Amino acid sequence: MDFVSDEIQLKREQAWVGDAVLALFAREWILRQDDIKPGQRTEAFIQMTGNQFLACVGEPTAIEAGIGKVYQSDGLQAAFNHIETTLLPLYLKQRNNRKPSRR
Repeated sequence: MDFVSDEIQLKREQAWVGDAVLALFAREWILRQDDIKPGQRTEAFIQMTGNQFLACVGEPTAIEAGIGKVYQSDGLQAAFNHIETTLLPLYLKQRNNRKPSRR
């Protein structure tokens, strides 16, 4: 039973760190986007980091734990690269689908 408790605790700790890394990535990425105005940043942040979005990829805690694990083993840039390859393409696709069509 201790092994299961330790495993769950480790996953939660990695997810907590991964959540922070994802938040930093999202904020930096959003600030670099010319088409996301200051008044739209909070909504973009929520859309990029919220459990509803993460659930499109997998179980949110597991996604965040994966980010945290990469960060802890390989550093911040590796974690950012992981986010860029695993989450950003889906976010961009969803973001593009939300934009109103211009006719």
